[in-house]
Amino acid sequence: MVRGADDRRQRSAKLGSVKTILNILWLVLCGFWLAIGYVVAGIVMCILIVTIPFGIASFRLAAFTLWPFGRILVPRPDAGAPSFIGNVLWFLFAGLWMAVAHVVTGLLLCLTIIGIPLGVADFKLAGAALAPLGKDIVRTDDPRALARG
Repeated sequence: MVRGADDRRQRSAKLGSVKTILNILWLVLCGFWLAIGYVVAGIVMCILIVTIPFGIASFRLAAFTLWPFGRILVPRPDAGAPSFIGNVLWFLFAGLWMAVAHVVTGLLLCLTIIGIPLGVADFKLAGAALAPLGKDIVRTDDPRALARG
C-alpha cells in the first residue's frame, strides 16, 4: 500500500514539472501576447459598460491563457439560456478574432517538433475563445474536471 502511494506521488511530481516547463515555454512563445489581446478586448468591453460581463470573461481568459497547462475549462451546471445568448454576442465581439489568433499561433507552433504540444493546446484554447461564458476554469485534478471525462 505504501509503495503504491509513493509511486503516485512521484508520478504526480514529474507531471507537475512537465506542466511547469510547458507553461513557461507557452508564456514565452505566445501566452503573453495572447493574454495582451484578451486584456485589450476586456478593456474595450468594460469601457462600453453594457458589455462589462464580456470584459470580465475576457480577463478570466487572459489569466487562463497565461498559464493553461494543468487547468481546463468545464461547463457550469447552472449555465443556461443567458450564457448561450452571451456566447453568441461574445463570438461576434471578440470570440472569432481571438480564436483566429489562437489558430494562427497554433499553426506556427506546430512548425517545430517541440512546439507541437503547445500548438495543440492553442487549438483547444481557440475553442474556449469561441464560447467562454457559462464555463469555469478549474485545475485538472479538480473533481469537476475529472467528472467531465
